Amino acid sequence: MKILYASSEATPFAKSGGLADVAGALPKALVQDGVDARVIMPLYGDLGFRDHLEYVTNYSVPVGWRSQYCGLFTAQWDGVTYYFLDNEYYFKRRGLYGFYDDGERFAFFSRAVLETLFYLDFTPDIINCNDWQTALVPVYLNLYYRHLDKFNRIKTIFTIHNIAYQGKYGLEILEDTCGIGHRDQHIVEYDGCANFMKGAFETADKITTVSPTYAQEILDPWFSYGLDALLREKQYKLCGILNGIDTDANNPATDPAIPYNYTAANFREGKAVCKAALQDQFGLHKDGSPVFAMVSRLVGMKGFDLVQSIADGLVDLGIELVILGTGESQYESFFSDLAARRPGRVGAYIGFNTALAQQIYAGADSFIMPSKSEPCGLSQMVACRYGTPPIVRETGGLRDSIQDSSKGHGNGFTFAGYSAHELYDACCRANAAYYDKENWEHLIEYAMNCDFSWGVSAKSYEGLYNETANLW
Repeated sequence: MKILYASSEATPFAKSGGLADVAGALPKALVQDGVDARVIMPLYGDLGFRDHLEYVTNYSVPVGWRSQYCGLFTAQWDGVTYYFLDNEYYFKRRGLYGFYDDGERFAFFSRAVLETLFYLDFTPDIINCNDWQTALVPVYLNLYYRHLDKFNRIKTIFTIHNIAYQGKYGLEILEDTCGIGHRDQHIVEYDGCANFMKGAFETADKITTVSPTYAQEILDPWFSYGLDALLREKQYKLCGILNGIDTDANNPATDPAIPYNYTAANFREGKAVCKAALQDQFGLHKDGSPVFAMVSRLVGMKGFDLVQSIADGLVDLGIELVILGTGESQYESFFSDLAARRPGRVGAYIGFNTALAQQIYAGADSFIMPSKSEPCGLSQMVACRYGTPPIVRETGGLRDSIQDSSKGHGNGFTFAGYSAHELYDACCRANAAYYDKENWEHLIEYAMNCDFSWGVSAKSYEGLYNETANLW
């Protein structure tokens, strides 16, 4: 089985969010399982590890009525072959997204993915495309390449990581920039716009998303950002596979960023040392209270409006709070002010610090993640890995990965409705459970032994790839 994983980002080379973690970890797990999985992505101006790249060749790529240069570079990382597509006009910039011509940039990238196959001694069985930035790959494949021998057996899978970002542009972009003529514009036209993601829904052989629950949620208008009707039509080819985490990178037994390493079999001393160091870092009281933490973008979608509503109430219960993140100014200001108002009880770091994030996962007693919507979520899995039972809302991948320990055997605490009252109740249950030391230690051990590795998810992807490869 040969897989080409097309992504706009992948760790460790370029990252803006969870897509990069998936693109860096899933192909690695597939390769370890004997699958020939390779990654193709843009060569950004601030790409990491550029000294690992080797030049292969260059060629022209059609972009509407003109052709653009594309340079091909390659690198090996963790046993995976990476291909990097270079065009300085499109990609030699600071940052990955947010430019006025993103539609043109990623139309070029999608077309270049297919053009690159002419220059490789590699023909994939499956091209796994990810999010709107690669959504035109199956569109172009069906329109312009399917009749060629090299391409006529290639199947495509389109993975939705976040349906909120669809690649929506005016229809005028189609012919001039994307090279999609009036005859074919119906493939990507939706609600009066050019919608790249809609084009992938129409032309990909399978549609997948990053958790089983999210695959059902996006059939509902509340979650779908306008695409629910179309997805209900395409439901026959939609499924959800829960993401995993890189258990090598997130391993409390070997993590160099935390002050004391520990395992599920021997966590008591390690967790205690890590908690004391975290409390010292934020000037907390160390009076035997539990530390509840959040590591996240400070945005409403992550449930910070709920946390803001109950923060003082949690502190009044005796809970210490630690917040790490950056985002909307209203939440940055609130948590900075809260830390100033409640010294010794609240710590806030406005910004992002990778090492500090790992120290919070290791040192906190419980991890709060009350998202309004969460396609998969990785933080709750990392928290379990570090023995920090999560408090989550039952949505998307949070529902698929965390079970409420109050209802029997579980690895955290859950609540269903998006309300401050239900979040507060879940936090109270976690706070009460913390003082039942014997059962709390059983909960930590159970959470740490949950298998969220990519090895599990990779098996599901392999099944999907085999099923897709055997279509027609």
